[in-house]
Amino acid sequence: MLAVPAALLLVRLTGSDSGTPLAVPMVLFPHSLVLSLLVLGVTAGIRASRSRGVAAAALVVVVAQMWLMVPRFVSHSVTVPPGAPTLRVATVNTDEGAVDPRSVVEMVRAERIDVLAVEQTPSAGLAALDEAGLSALLPYHALHPEYDSSVYSRLPLSGAGTTRIDTAWPQTTARVTVGGHTVRLTAVHTYYPLGDAGRWTGDMSALTSLARSDGPDTVFLGDFNATLDHAPMRSLLAAGLTDTHAELGEGWAPTWPVGTGPLPPLVQLDHVLHGSGLAGVSVHEPTLTGTDHRAVVAVLAVLPVSGTTG
Repeated sequence: MLAVPAALLLVRLTGSDSGTPLAVPMVLFPHSLVLSLLVLGVTAGIRASRSRGVAAAALVVVVAQMWLMVPRFVSHSVTVPPGAPTLRVATVNTDEGAVDPRSVVEMVRAERIDVLAVEQTPSAGLAALDEAGLSALLPYHALHPEYDSSVYSRLPLSGAGTTRIDTAWPQTTARVTVGGHTVRLTAVHTYYPLGDAGRWTGDMSALTSLARSDGPDTVFLGDFNATLDHAPMRSLLAAGLTDTHAELGEGWAPTWPVGTGPLPPLVQLDHVLHGSGLAGVSVHEPTLTGTDHRAVVAVLAVLPVSGTTG
């Protein structure tokens, strides 16, 4: 029983999930802590010498796992100046347009969304969203159903188009102006590691290169098919991005799968990442009817150039 969390810990520490099939079981790294605690609890009270050895090993694994995971449950948010302008963003993978479009429109209305990214939404799905009234709420858009990501906005968009980086398909990009700052948006949908771990890693590497060149006023949001424990995701964050959930100390926010059985969502594949020119104010995960992903809704403050960091 201890071999499973120990093996995942080794993968996590060495980053050997990058470009390999080990990326698939790596999504269970947070769950493996429960198994380690179970082994520790069972063996700690047994006096046999072998059990004491196992208990000691389990304790080492538990401490290492907690050392890696605890920071995401501690808020690292910056001080937001009073009156700082905010950008309310949301992302949802619509599961090939299976989402109930009315639930998307209701979320946008209730959350007062400024920018919405949708992934895996074919042309028919976009038409259904428009018929449900999405364009009336978010009249500006950059729609690329052929490339699996699209952007809707309440604010005028500029520079709308797609990336020219080495991803399986182009990612949709656009810019909005908030409080005098131009914020670049990238609606993300990567390849998935179960299909081709190498292609998925290539997608994440390309996004990392893009993040390095984007500057501080940038937002990457969408379905990354990656958790915070994947090495390629950690590399992307190291390029100057912050995961809003971890920033606010809400590091356990599984978004997938939804509606596939009695179990709740198990892993977080959907994220809102932002550059140092913005700061997370709030984030949560609404459940929408029809899709197998929870949405992610985040409120981001746009910081002044000399904004306080911490």
